[in-house]
This record gives sequence, C-alpha cells and structure tokens, in this order.
Amino acid sequence: MNLIVLENHVTSQRGGQETNLLTICRGLSQRGHRITLLYLKPGDLLAEYQSFCDRTIQISAYGFDWRSLSSTMRFLPSLMQIGRLSIEPNSLIFCNDYHFSLFASALSFFRQIPYVCYLQLPPLQLNRQRKFGLRNVDRFISVSNQTKQDWIKFGIERDRIRVVHNGVNLEKFKPAEDPIQARQHWSIFDDTKIISYIGRIDREKGLETLIKATAILIKKGRRIKTLIAGKPVTHYSFSKGRECEDQGMKYLRSLIQLTDSEGVSDQVEFVGHLANPISLYQASDVNVLPSIWSEPCSLGLFESLACGVPKIASRMGGNPEILAGEFADYLFEPGDAEDLAECLDRVLDWREKDPTLGIRCRQYVSDHFSYEKLIDGIEKNLLELVIS
Repeated sequence: MNLIVLENHVTSQRGGQETNLLTICRGLSQRGHRITLLYLKPGDLLAEYQSFCDRTIQISAYGFDWRSLSSTMRFLPSLMQIGRLSIEPNSLIFCNDYHFSLFASALSFFRQIPYVCYLQLPPLQLNRQRKFGLRNVDRFISVSNQTKQDWIKFGIERDRIRVVHNGVNLEKFKPAEDPIQARQHWSIFDDTKIISYIGRIDREKGLETLIKATAILIKKGRRIKTLIAGKPVTHYSFSKGRECEDQGMKYLRSLIQLTDSEGVSDQVEFVGHLANPISLYQASDVNVLPSIWSEPCSLGLFESLACGVPKIASRMGGNPEILAGEFADYLFEPGDAEDLAECLDRVLDWREKDPTLGIRCRQYVSDHFSYEKLIDGIEKNLLELVIS
C-alpha cells in the first residue's frame, strides 16, 4: 500500500493531532507500507518523517479564502502539483484534517485514488469548499465514538465512519525507575503533591478551572504544586497571511493574572513547551485534562496512565469512553472548579492509600489502548479500501 499523507505543520508544538499522525505513519512504514508526505509548513518532526518516507513534498496551500487574492494565488500552485505528483499502484490518500478536504478531493478525483479522512476533531469552521471536499470521502476514520456522533449530527452517514481509538507506545511512556529523582528534576524535594497539565495553552482546555481548583485545595491546607506545560496556541491571520501568537499570548497572560488574583502564583508554574513530556508525567501525582470542549481522544489520557499516573478529566467529549470502569471516578463536571478540587483531593494521596493504582493504570491502557491496536485498526481500514 502507498499512502499519500496530507499534513499541515509537521511540528510537535501544536498538539496531539500532529504527533499522532507521525506515530501512525511510522507504524505503517515499519509494516512495509510506503509513505509520501505532503505538508504546508516544516517543523521539528520533518526530519523524523524524512527518515522513513519515500518522499516529503512541501506545497503552498490546501484551500483558499476567496476574499483574499493572495490566498487564492497560493492555492493555484498546489492544484498544479496534483498533475505532477507521481502516483504508485495501490495508492490511497490519508488526510489528517478535514480542513484539507478541498485539496484531498481534487487529488482523489483527478488521479482516481481512494480518499480517507481522519477525524481527530469535531466539525468546526466548515465553509462551503470544505463541505464540498467531504462529499468525496471514501471512508472516515474517527478517533472516538463521541467524535463519530458529532459528525453524524453534522450529516455524515453512520456507516461511512469507522472508529479507531488512539494508542500509546508503552516502551516510551513508562513509570519512573526512581520516583524521588523524577520529582527532584522539577525542584520538588519534600512531600508536596504535584498536579500537572500537559497540552496546548488554549481557552478550550479550561485551564482557569485547574487554577481555581488549585486555589481551593491550597485554602484547605493542601501542599501542592501545579505545573502547566504547553505553548500558547497560534491562529492563522488572513490579514497578515501567517500564523500569529497574539491571541495565545494574551490568553497566557490572563492565566498568569488569574494565579495572582487567586493567590496561587507561588503554587502554579508555567513551564513552557516540553519536547519530551515523559519526565513531567513521571514526577506527577496526578495529571489533569480540564477541557471545556468536546475533546475527541486526547493522547494525554493514555500517556499519563502508561506512566502509572492517574488521569483526571472533564466529563466531556471522548473522555468518558476512555476513562471507563474504575477510572470513571476520575471524571468531573466541565468548568466546575469545586468538583475538580474534590476529585483531586480524593486521588492525590493514592501512593499512600492505594499503592497498586499506578500498576492498574498502566495495565488498563496496555489491555485496551496500545500502540499496536492503533496501527492494527488504521491498517485494517486502509487495506479494505485498497483491496476493494
């Protein structure tokens, strides 16, 4: 099988959507499938792609804004590349974001190859050209049942969408060999409990809830340190013709101001983007995902549990279908700082009160959400299309 993969920015600094695609492509390559990567913007993941891809090709645009002449002109060279792109037998398009649907649809139509759209997001910002491009999808693969339901409500037929949950590499994400040393790496030398968040610094992640919950626990006399790792999200500005961090930095400043007003500026630390977050997972007593949007299937859910660290998440999106069974007790109402604080208060002392919990966390993802299960599910769906 020859995959033509469509990606936006090949970077680890935007979120799980980009790193998840790299995981899938590497896994399929290791099973003998050939990969051609089309991308818009280079980043720190490009060298990794180049280590196993047959080709990596930068293009100018996947779509255009008809209100902007410069945007339209950037799209024209991309259309010309469709005719020049070398297509191997048993080829298939794997589109990592439905926002690329116009280009993917054109490539599928003109070169007569199947087109798979990978749904890692609920339906948002769908203009006419994106809706048009989605008409020609041969199969959708969704990362969760909740995301599938979101798209069914949008109007996609149920039988066109298959679900393959994300997975985690258990050889990479594992518990700390020396928990004390892991904590000291983050300058924690006493019995202070570590609460962590790892992800985008974005309004939809609900970080205000985490900061307010921290303040509630501090007032109860808890000795805690909340470490928030991540980079402010960037937004594309058509007026400037590039991605801008203005809104993301403004939001980060508002969070810092909130820590001051809540009186927890000493207990909450923003540690920036982590190229390798494993050390923070390993040092944590609990990891939190306080999202206030329909979170599809966060990689952080699996990564934390694989490191033997309990995950607390909002009862939203795909979170409840991942944190099931005994782990359903670690869900809280979105935006409810009191509920989050109560949940944290119950779980923080697990090392003393329930010392086998970390083992059960890791076994749970091993049984249900391994890296191998992810690659198996994606490969099965793609091969079915190629064979048919």
